[in-house]
Amino acid sequence: MAGAAKAEGVRALGASEVIDRDSDPAAVLGQESVDAVIDVVAGATWPRFLDILKRGGRYATSGAIGGPLVELDLRTLYLKDLTLVGCTAQDDVVFDKLVRAVEEGTVRPLVAATFPLSAIRQAQRIFMAKTHIGKLVLLPPPVKKESRGKTGGT
Repeated sequence: MAGAAKAEGVRALGASEVIDRDSDPAAVLGQESVDAVIDVVAGATWPRFLDILKRGGRYATSGAIGGPLVELDLRTLYLKDLTLVGCTAQDDVVFDKLVRAVEEGTVRPLVAATFPLSAIRQAQRIFMAKTHIGKLVLLPPPVKKESRGKTGGT
């Protein structure tokens, strides 16, 4: 799912299908049509993702840029035997494998833009505009090398 303004960019990245974020996914995909949903948006439209999950389906989230508070009808949760998962931190081995996959080139992070830490306000404005595709990366200041002079001894 992506907003209309990002649909072509997402297709260019290889998505076989892009559903407009403002559409009703159940109308497009059908009720109880998917096994899993991975969501970083949440917000007021969150319950519609539970509608498209099959019985025994799984919903995972690692963000809430659309809003952190959602409405949940607990009957949907228990009558469909859904699993809800928050994905904030993983075991060290998972991170190690991810770093290795990035280094080997089997996983390529999508970076929309990089900014020096001093440009954090500009990066935040771009983030809030929500027009970028990929991650915005803040770069730490360069490490200053310590200059060591020769010390003389007696």
